[in-house]
Formats: sequence, C-alpha cells, structure tokens
Amino acid sequence: MPKQVDHRERREAIARALWRVVEQRGVRHLTVREVAREAGFSHGHVQHYFASREEMLSFAMDFASEQTALRVAQGLRELGDAPHPRAVLRLMLTEMLPLHTDARATSRMTAAYVLEALHDKEIHARARDSLAQGHGLVEKLVRQAIADGHIDPGRDPVTETNLLLALTGFTTFLELDVIEPRDVLTAVDAYLDRLFTRSDEG
Repeated sequence: MPKQVDHRERREAIARALWRVVEQRGVRHLTVREVAREAGFSHGHVQHYFASREEMLSFAMDFASEQTALRVAQGLRELGDAPHPRAVLRLMLTEMLPLHTDARATSRMTAAYVLEALHDKEIHARARDSLAQGHGLVEKLVRQAIADGHIDPGRDPVTETNLLLALTGFTTFLELDVIEPRDVLTAVDAYLDRLFTRSDEG
C-alpha cells in the first residue's frame, strides 16, 4: 500500500520553512521558490498546497499564532491551578517578545505579516481581527483582575490593556540589540508591579 500523505503535516513543514526564510534571510527573500528550496520541495509541490504567496503567508501566520498559544498553554499548566493574574499577564507578554528561539521566529513572522497587511486588504483584515482578538483577551484578564481586587478599581481597563500591549514594542529594541533581554524583563516586571499595587495598600 502506498504511504498516505499527511497534508496538514506538509503544510506545516512549508510554514516552518517560511519562518526560517524570514528569520534567516529577511522578507525580501519571501517567495514561493525560496520557501520551496528551504523546505526541500519542488516549486510545483508548494504550489499544490498554496495557490499564492499570500495564501502561504496567511497559513504560516495562523500556524505561528497556534504555536504561541500552545507555548502559553504549557506555561499556564506550569503555573498550576488558579495562577495569579500578574503571572498570567507576564507569561503572555513575554511570549510576544523575541526572548527565545521559537518566540523570535514567531516575532519575525509577525513583522513580515504586518508589512504584507499594509498593502493587501484581505491580509489586513485577517491581521486586524487576530490582533483585536488578542487585545480583547488581555482586556478581559485586566477587567477580571480589577473585579477580583488585584488591581486598583480606579484604573481604566482599556488604558491599562493598551499600556500592557505597548510593552511588546520592546521587540524592535531587542532585535536590533539596543536593549538586553534582562533589562526588558526588568521593565516588564516593574510595570506589572505598579499595575498590581493598589493605592489602599500604601
């Protein structure tokens, strides 16, 4: 019997090859031909799974998001039952920053996707929806932390969510070696400490 091809596995292999092209050689090399070469497949083989560069890029971004979610889920399991919201937010923020190999690949993939989204309406809509979903999740955690008394009730949850997500702006400074990872983590921890210090606690 001929071996059955796992199409999802092939698509994921192509997506990982795309990540490597972006991470190692930059967005300007992001072509179907370059990705096929990196994956060890023929140009036609890749086109069998993805009709266009845009379709391939969108799948690779969705797959990157899935992998980030899996890392966050693993981190949450390691935090144990009913983790403190500060620890949850810290985990989510640090996984959005290029602080280790997998997160760095995902971060560079995201940067490539955003650049593409600026000139493609369909990709723009997909990227916007994905970011809005992430924003909503963080805001939900902040609102719950306020309701549970972990954060001062006088703080505005929308503003605090925006400020938390602004910390992901450290990505550029990390990628260009302006700030050391330890200094970024110090800044993240300092901000979270301030956020979770209630005014009635002195």
